[in-house]
Amino acid sequence: MKNYLSLVKFSHTLFAMPFALLGFFIATVEKGEGLSWRLFGLVLLCMVFARSAAMAFNRWLDRDVDAANPRTQMREIPSGIISPRAALLFVVANCLLFIATTWFINPLCFWLSPVALLVVLGYSYTKRFTWLCHLVLGLGLALAPMGAYMAVMGRFDVIPIFYGLAVLFWTGGFDIIYALQDEAFDQTQQLYSIPANFGKKRALRISEWMHVGTAAFLVYAGRLLHVRLPQAEDLLWLGTGIFLALLVYQHRLVKPDDLSRVNLAFFTTNGVASLVFGGLAILDLLF
Repeated sequence: MKNYLSLVKFSHTLFAMPFALLGFFIATVEKGEGLSWRLFGLVLLCMVFARSAAMAFNRWLDRDVDAANPRTQMREIPSGIISPRAALLFVVANCLLFIATTWFINPLCFWLSPVALLVVLGYSYTKRFTWLCHLVLGLGLALAPMGAYMAVMGRFDVIPIFYGLAVLFWTGGFDIIYALQDEAFDQTQQLYSIPANFGKKRALRISEWMHVGTAAFLVYAGRLLHVRLPQAEDLLWLGTGIFLALLVYQHRLVKPDDLSRVNLAFFTTNGVASLVFGGLAILDLLF
């Protein structure tokens, strides 16, 4: 179990989870029928199954690339801890569990579940033909607030869509920062990424502009949320401010000639930002 949790970097689920829970609680408060613990559990399971399938598939597909990259040679598949066949079976099992879970939510979620899987699994191929791969990864995480809202309401809505757009550009921006570590390797392997195509300095500028987009969508979504649910105000904006401040701090940590703090910027800063924002926004809605 420990090896499989490491394979899918289970702790990184917290990046998108707070946004998924925000979408869930926006819909719950808006619907006004009280919290359904059954539905809450199903949404959590969908998040875990979809992300586990996506991450394991990425590791399975990239096993030869990871074996050739000194930074990733010790990952579970290239190091032999988990066999490629076992990893692929793990992917299939999580895909089936995800689809089965959506069956118990509502028909719209069920019929759209293959589309969601197509996005989150399809990302793994994109680095082979486009430097827009970072945004495809962002799209996969952007489904979280939209899907959680849809699980409760059975329809799409503009507020979770704008939160999804914020997640898309936030994820794309911090994935560019993470990809700085593999700029030279990606170039030698003819893999596509923004750092490999534009260089470290320009890649960081592109990441900054993506996070400017994140700020714009996050603030606009907050304004729409406050209009519809006026109780979402003080803590929501405090959480938004902290989230954006941590984005600025993230960019101060990483320089084109100094990547020593990439992991701090990628893992710690983004994880804290998501948890604080999601937690405060949900508290504002509920209390």
